[in-house]
Amino acid sequence: MVFEVPPTDSADSDKCILVCQTCDSQLKGDTELDMTHWRCLNDSMWSQVPAVQITAWRMLKRLTPETWAQDLLDMLYLDEKLQAWAEAGLPLENDAPTLDSNGTPLQAGDTVTLIKDLEVKGAAFTAKRGTAVRNISLTNNPEHIEGRVNGTRVVLVSQYLKKSN
Repeated sequence: MVFEVPPTDSADSDKCILVCQTCDSQLKGDTELDMTHWRCLNDSMWSQVPAVQITAWRMLKRLTPETWAQDLLDMLYLDEKLQAWAEAGLPLENDAPTLDSNGTPLQAGDTVTLIKDLEVKGAAFTAKRGTAVRNISLTNNPEHIEGRVNGTRVVLVSQYLKKSN
């Protein structure tokens, strides 16, 4: 199937890629993301075709709760023109602030502390109450933040955190 990489102002083959039916439906948001289907980004992100690079960057951005996707995104370089195209196709950010359990606004780079033991899904450990999570990243969802706990990048629910001074 032919997938036009938005935003496009006219039909242009340079802004189109060929994708399978599964990719097409997930790129359009018609079906839920299948994380394992996108493991192919490990190879395709190195394509010389700009539309493929843009699509890989956007999908890795959507998959950042997955450690492997965040690692790939950290390696992917786009020049300024391609970066602008990639960001232009992202959905608008939610303007709602991310708040900790006390209602204090959180910002990228803050340090937070867990206020309750949290079982980390997909990992063999529990993040213990009192654990400091440094240099957090905000997500598109104002109820979630990202950070490293025990060396593993995880998504945490902000209501179980408090901002550290």
